[in-house]
Amino acid sequence: MSSAVIQLVVLAGIAIFLILRLRSVLGTRDGFEKPPAEAPARSEQRRDFQVIEGGPDTDITDYVSESSDAARALAQMKQADPSFNVGEFLRGARGAYEMILMGYENGELDEIEPYLAEDVRDTFVDALAAREDEGLKVEATFVGLRDINITNAGFNADTAEAEITVRFTGELTSVVKDSEGRVIEGNANEIKRQRDVWTFARRMGADDPNWLLVATGG
Repeated sequence: MSSAVIQLVVLAGIAIFLILRLRSVLGTRDGFEKPPAEAPARSEQRRDFQVIEGGPDTDITDYVSESSDAARALAQMKQADPSFNVGEFLRGARGAYEMILMGYENGELDEIEPYLAEDVRDTFVDALAAREDEGLKVEATFVGLRDINITNAGFNADTAEAEITVRFTGELTSVVKDSEGRVIEGNANEIKRQRDVWTFARRMGADDPNWLLVATGG
């Protein structure tokens, strides 16, 4: 065998050895290869979504100014009764407005009396009695509530008594008829807008969840 062939055989053996050696190194995670980056902690991943303690209560600030006396009173109501929710109160006030207004207009006090404070009930009774003495009858239909806003709120921490004043803008049709059925006021085909300012009261934390109508105004 010539020296040239022997050299080629030796060089081939060296090359095979180096390839096998390199493959064994690449198949490991030793040396200077960087370890996989650790996943960020869960708290860091959700940092942008953390709730800031002491932030504004949107259930209050959606309806009254954050710095107002009404906002402070509503916050005290929530502390006294954690189940109290301003949005839910207003939804209930919507239904109460229609029910009480139509009960009064149509002279049907029996259905609404449980939701009236004594003074308001007596006022309604007197007004309906005067209407009856004159032989008048009102026929009214509730069309809808155009607007509702909280205008004031107060809370007595000693008694847990809460009051919320709400301004309603309702729409209805109404006619007044005399004893012979003749229309003397209003138009059954004309929608009129009526504004009322009502105050509701309740003792927070009491078993009875109902708010009573304690004052009315325009």
